Amino acid sequence: MTPHLPVLRFGRPYESLATAPILDAATGRPLATISVANAGLIRRDLRGKSMAAAALRRIPTADLIGLCRRAADFFMQGDLPFGNSTQHAQGYVRSLSAVSGLPHNLCRDNMEKIRYVLAHMDEVIGGLTRGLEQFDAIDRGVAEHRGTPLSYVAETDALAVVLPSNSPGVNSIWLPALALRTPTLIKPGREEPLTPWRIVQSLLAAGFPPEAFGFYPADHEGADALVHGCERAICFGDDRTLARYAGHPGMQGHGTGRSKIILAPDVVDRWESFLDVIVTSMVANGGRSCINVSSLFVPRHAEAIAEAIAQRVASIEPRPLDNDEAVLSAFANERMAAWVDQSIDGGLAIPGACDITASLRAGPRRANLGGLTFLRPTVIRCDGLDHPLANTEYMFPFISVVEVDADTLMQSLGPTLVATVITDDPAWREVALRTPGIERLNLGPMATTQVHWDQPHEGNLFDFLYRRRAIQWTA
Repeated sequence: MTPHLPVLRFGRPYESLATAPILDAATGRPLATISVANAGLIRRDLRGKSMAAAALRRIPTADLIGLCRRAADFFMQGDLPFGNSTQHAQGYVRSLSAVSGLPHNLCRDNMEKIRYVLAHMDEVIGGLTRGLEQFDAIDRGVAEHRGTPLSYVAETDALAVVLPSNSPGVNSIWLPALALRTPTLIKPGREEPLTPWRIVQSLLAAGFPPEAFGFYPADHEGADALVHGCERAICFGDDRTLARYAGHPGMQGHGTGRSKIILAPDVVDRWESFLDVIVTSMVANGGRSCINVSSLFVPRHAEAIAEAIAQRVASIEPRPLDNDEAVLSAFANERMAAWVDQSIDGGLAIPGACDITASLRAGPRRANLGGLTFLRPTVIRCDGLDHPLANTEYMFPFISVVEVDADTLMQSLGPTLVATVITDDPAWREVALRTPGIERLNLGPMATTQVHWDQPHEGNLFDFLYRRRAIQWTA
């Protein structure tokens, strides 16, 4: 019998008349079905979010952190409810790979990211709260901190989360909300609902109250109802998706990263020393993340650097998803792969850009293996920043190498999720520190994909969910 994942209405399972299949990307075979919530049901449920918040806020923050630690083991190793059946960890990896196109080894890597955040939630919360040593200011609303009253007030009774399908690891971003006593209402990615489902089941098994969770597979109208029905919402998606919610005052968007590496003038002549950092930033996690590098800016040597990167990555070939040496992820949606391939070719038709990998790889950019579509790594050499391919991002190992005048290099970045600025020059470090468009700055030869969970790279979830207020009282 095919498993069926229900809607979770503040923890209560609900089987909808409207359902959708969860498909194996290679065969088209349904691995499970999932209930779909309509906008009316979501709006009706949101009337109860204050009661859900009350149920979660009866538990102290320190205890919730302990429950997260327990959930880490359940997530990584447990046999957990999977609709009307159970699913063990290896079964989850196989299913996740089949629906998302991620190789098994990358599925396990993403599992480890999520496990780490759950197991080290105390460190994550410490980073988000900037070292808050006691949680009375959250739990009771007021505390004495270094001789001064300290108070925080919650900005919402529930956090809406609209998830993508590109990488399971993004689920780690919303997890601290639960330890921060905020019910979380999830609209899973259409092609990858398996990871948020397993996380919720892990947290329930650890002892979280069921009221803390909503799981609402839905269409665009349902997602809109969820986002606009909560005072705080996190939305993942491309620029067009995020534009839908541009007028929401409490929406935190996680969109196109356009992450970059910059080799400053004082180190660019030693560019060979940084090839490992560049290639890792490009290919880690199959190039699926917004923190993968998409552009490399240099003041000189662009041609040689692009050629060297291409020599490194052109030999990376599609492999079966269960091959431990697999690096590339397949596209669950073949039409998306075709669109990306055609978009790059369209950009190359505009003078000023060249695909350096075209003559080095074993075949065309788009490849098929085992019923799945892959895109081989691509290195583009752009003559200038005005070219459409110079500062764009695609969901596979892709990088543009652009030669930019040293005097305007940092001012040319534009919005950048992660910037790795490699320099030994104190003046250049100061310029990097003062560049406002960078969300997370790596000073030194660090991969853009290197993450420290106590240093959020796009917004601060604690500041997003809580507001510090002045407080005083009489004896």
